[in-house]
Amino acid sequence: MDTEIGRRLQILEEKFEYQDQTIEALNNVIIDHQQQITKLEEKIVQLQTLLQRFQAENEYPNDKKPQRY
Repeated sequence: MDTEIGRRLQILEEKFEYQDQTIEALNNVIIDHQQQITKLEEKIVQLQTLLQRFQAENEYPNDKKPQRY
């Protein structure tokens, strides 16, 4: 009887250790993804700023006189 309980306890400990490792690995993936998301959000802000600048510069292109050659 004790060997059966010991065996079952061993199995539970192994499963717990595996789950703990899996949770740690998934947590690392989440951290990496969050860092990537943050970088992408920063890049979006930069692109929005650049787009707004281009739009402001080209808002009235017909007001400019054509260049003479």
